[in-house]
Amino acid sequence: MTAISPNPGADVVDLGRARGPRTRMSAGQRRAQLVEVAVALFADRGYEGTSVEEIAAHAGVSKPVVYEHFGGKEGLYAVVVDREMQTLLERVTAALQSEGHPRTVLERAALALLDYIEESTDGFRILVRDSPVAQSTGTFASLISDAAGQVEHILAHEFTSRGLDDDYAPMYAQMLVGMVALTGQWWLDARHPDKSVVAAHLVNLAWNGLSSLEENPALGLGGAR
Repeated sequence: MTAISPNPGADVVDLGRARGPRTRMSAGQRRAQLVEVAVALFADRGYEGTSVEEIAAHAGVSKPVVYEHFGGKEGLYAVVVDREMQTLLERVTAALQSEGHPRTVLERAALALLDYIEESTDGFRILVRDSPVAQSTGTFASLISDAAGQVEHILAHEFTSRGLDDDYAPMYAQMLVGMVALTGQWWLDARHPDKSVVAAHLVNLAWNGLSSLEENPALGLGGAR
């Protein structure tokens, strides 16, 4: 997680003295800077714990600049979440739509999620928090649902080829994607073992479980099966 100074105002002054006259940013550069500052603050302190004053101070601008670009904290938060959701969805979608053996596709998808967590830790931390703001791209739960919809097609094909009922593919897709997503949330802080090892074990459980599915599973409560 990006470290946040307890005295942002002092940091701005020190940076200004060290670097001399401030270079004027274009509107696009300023907007991008504010987004990056907000990502670090929202990840560290959450939506409620972050103020427009802090965002402005860390960016070295006045509060009106934040309002000018985003209309306020809620608008800025929405932009941050939309960007992170889109980035993660694009990565996972690309992996799921790649060619190859279904097991290889699952490996790529698991690694895509873990890669994102490793490279965009602050972004993922924001996504998995309960957002107090409605986003145009939805929530992390909706992202999981989107991914499950793509996995569903892979599983339906596998079920059919194995003589299993593909009506259950949507349910298994939710189980599979949910398992990967929850493991990703755990690895966000654990960071051990290495992501390639985590992905390998995820696929080991998922694929070998799928490979040994019973045609008509039933609960065996009360005794071994």
